[in-house]
Amino acid sequence: MTTSQHFLDRLGLQLPIIQAPMAGVSTPRLAAAVSHAGGLGSLGIGAGSVAQARQMIMDTRALTNKPFNVNVFCHAPAVRDARREAAWLAHLAPLFVELGAPVPTQLDEIYPTFVGDEAGFALLLEQRPAVVSFHFGLPATEKIAALRQAGIYTMATATSVREAMLIEQAGVDAIVAQGVEAGGHRGVFDPQAPDERHSTSVLLRLLAGRTTLPLIAAGGIMDGRGIRAALDLGAVAAQLGTAFVLCPESSANASYRANLRSARAASTRLTSVLSGRLARGMVNRLIEHGAAPGSPPPADYPVAYDAAKQLNAAASQHGDSEFAAQWAGQGAPLAREMGAQELVLTLAREMAA
Repeated sequence: MTTSQHFLDRLGLQLPIIQAPMAGVSTPRLAAAVSHAGGLGSLGIGAGSVAQARQMIMDTRALTNKPFNVNVFCHAPAVRDARREAAWLAHLAPLFVELGAPVPTQLDEIYPTFVGDEAGFALLLEQRPAVVSFHFGLPATEKIAALRQAGIYTMATATSVREAMLIEQAGVDAIVAQGVEAGGHRGVFDPQAPDERHSTSVLLRLLAGRTTLPLIAAGGIMDGRGIRAALDLGAVAAQLGTAFVLCPESSANASYRANLRSARAASTRLTSVLSGRLARGMVNRLIEHGAAPGSPPPADYPVAYDAAKQLNAAASQHGDSEFAAQWAGQGAPLAREMGAQELVLTLAREMAA
């Protein structure tokens, strides 16, 4: 039995295809459609409350009896710095004024971390999804052990060999190897540490000789040939995010979809301007404004995200989407518009061709 087949059998999957969690874009309908087609659908609950997370899990279960993944954020709490936050708001002030909106006087830490979130932890033990995955770091080893003891398969994102070793030492079941091509937030544990920004293929090869844990490839994979290449490089499955954004089951709005269909999809950039952490998205005015010479550093994650969301809310009232976080990977021009189940089956046919 191949390593990939062992992984599929362990989770009850038919295909080595995982839909990335994509908090804010993934929905119960999307996760259920992917799982129903034989892959692993995912929910990103890091941007919502415990009550919202419970509802998403219950809604997904109402649509499918297949396994799915629930992803949580394990970032360090924000380092609050009043002077830095004031400087960032002053830098954004001309944009608020242009939109006729008041400049915020304070910012909030809008996304709590799963680290220390006892209510969120209790929810996962109560609901027992087939898979729980961690992004930005790891919870305490005791919590990882408790989830596994409850029969939950665990996965965590690594962007480097060092992070992969920490994941293995913590007792997690599998590693999501995230290359620099990936859309959305890089899962680095420490944003202040050096980042080699390995490609997905290089990271897979580095990890294949250093860990016995199953590796899931993530970043720049958009079709069946890409999945097959990842398997050839040592992965047991591939995680695709941008490939699913145009599916009708995702919650991407009309502007997001239009830009992903357009020439703009070919221009993505890693930036910390939107949220305070490096993430890859389609270039817009806010990214360019924050990267202009002389710009101060953004507030820490997720405090900077509060500013960006307030700016986007003001712009949206004018039909302006130039300040929205529209995450996309380097393979964005290859995105296809079809139902999630049809896309999974298309990917499977391409893998076998």
